[in-house]
Amino acid sequence: MCPTILTSDIKTDLNPVFNFLSYDLRVPDQNFRKVINKCPRLLISSVRDQLKPALFYLQRLGFKDLHALAYQDPILLVSSVEKTLIPKLNFLVSLGFCRADAVEMVLRCPGLFTFSIENNFKPKFDYFMKEMEGKLEELKEFPQYFAFSLENRIKPRHTEVVKSGVKVPLALMLKTTDEEFRELLKGKKLDTRS
Repeated sequence: MCPTILTSDIKTDLNPVFNFLSYDLRVPDQNFRKVINKCPRLLISSVRDQLKPALFYLQRLGFKDLHALAYQDPILLVSSVEKTLIPKLNFLVSLGFCRADAVEMVLRCPGLFTFSIENNFKPKFDYFMKEMEGKLEELKEFPQYFAFSLENRIKPRHTEVVKSGVKVPLALMLKTTDEEFRELLKGKKLDTRS
């Protein structure tokens, strides 16, 4: 996955990464393996040029949970601030969200920073606005919409909702299991406490 690791110098290349994990992200030594397994690219990333700038940018946006950054979303740390993070946030703003709302969306769904603008955001947003006649407020409340497959989840579920005539909130339409979704369309009450 990262063949460059094989030629990395332990002292100059790898030790700074482990120090970053330990001191900046507060990852205990015994958990390094978990974090590296989740994102091997950490080992070939420059702490000075990549990892620290990404961490500082994410913290300025409002990411406070270092544990989540280390164990759930370490891919964000190896993402370029200038080429990936800022353009994706700016794209959300270009859709009509104010900057504060766009920031809140990525804080609630950090995966938004990992999605392609051309292959994910644009087609899903176009479908949402044109076919579903959705409102920005719905996406603000449920930014996870962009994490679902357009062809395998969003379109089929939306088609079924339209056929049934039942009004279904976006989150329920996409998050429910197939069985819950069928029950929902039958008009039965769905327990949404989970």
